[in-house]
Amino acid sequence: MARRKTKNITGLARIEGIPYHDAWVGFICLSCGSLNNIRIGLQLLDPKTTYETAEWKCSKCGYLHSKNSDLPFENWSEDFTVAESIKAQRFWEAFFRIATEHPESYWKQCNACGRILPFAAFSKHSGWGPLERQMECRSCKGAINAVLNQKRTKEQLHESSVRRRIADLLLEGENKTINIADLFKRFDSRCFKIKHLLDINKRDTWEIDHILPSRWLYPLTRENAALLSTEANNNKRDKWPSEFYTNNELIELAKITGADLGLLAGKTPVINTDINVDKCVERYLRVRERSHLPKRINELKKILKDYNLVNKLSPKHRKLLGFTK
Repeated sequence: MARRKTKNITGLARIEGIPYHDAWVGFICLSCGSLNNIRIGLQLLDPKTTYETAEWKCSKCGYLHSKNSDLPFENWSEDFTVAESIKAQRFWEAFFRIATEHPESYWKQCNACGRILPFAAFSKHSGWGPLERQMECRSCKGAINAVLNQKRTKEQLHESSVRRRIADLLLEGENKTINIADLFKRFDSRCFKIKHLLDINKRDTWEIDHILPSRWLYPLTRENAALLSTEANNNKRDKWPSEFYTNNELIELAKITGADLGLLAGKTPVINTDINVDKCVERYLRVRERSHLPKRINELKKILKDYNLVNKLSPKHRKLLGFTK
């Protein structure tokens, strides 16, 4: 059966003529330093074949990037720059490999603003083209979400708020104190996502990311904490790690934190059931107004059932909430 046509409900007009699945390569001209992008379509390049056949011409100065070209570095000796030399050939092999070896090396054109941007500027979308990235860049996605979030129903917004509130209560007492100096040392004082240097004393510029989100009931611990810039953390929000981080980043994150790579790389969120649900019930049912109690009971029961946590309750609390016959 043919896949149904994608419907645009974002409110943001798309640019006609942009093949939103296509991949691009990007390279800096060796001669003039200009950034160049070349559309390659739906098939990613093979590094070895690219090295053998590519002729990438700079759109500004016309220098031809090819294994048959002499290197234009005036400060290098001729035995390094002449195309026939083994040294130049090794350079060209690495040059084309850097641009084509991994999906993360490629670029993509945003269907909303038209810019050609690096792989990391687009959020994940499984099955969408060779790069499996969304058609809009993350900047445009921010504008789109401002529209779509307003279209969510009152009930949807309320349910999301309830889930977060109950998740926070579930994790109360489970979160660990994070040694900030140790966190900065382990992440080399840089945002793990965008690699910008961060100042530990400028608290409004950095955040501690729940790598595995609290929404799925994972507490903040040394193994579940990453250093992100405020901007990157806002983009991450409640996303599962594999939705936000690249494969290489997930591997590096597991090495730094000691987290379970298999869990981080999973496509589907996994609820953490290794928590004290009884404590949550006790905290959540503490209300000042008696009229609020029935509402809280219903909210709590729904979340416990949705998260498959009923069997984690003690017999006393199962009976209290009406889960026993």
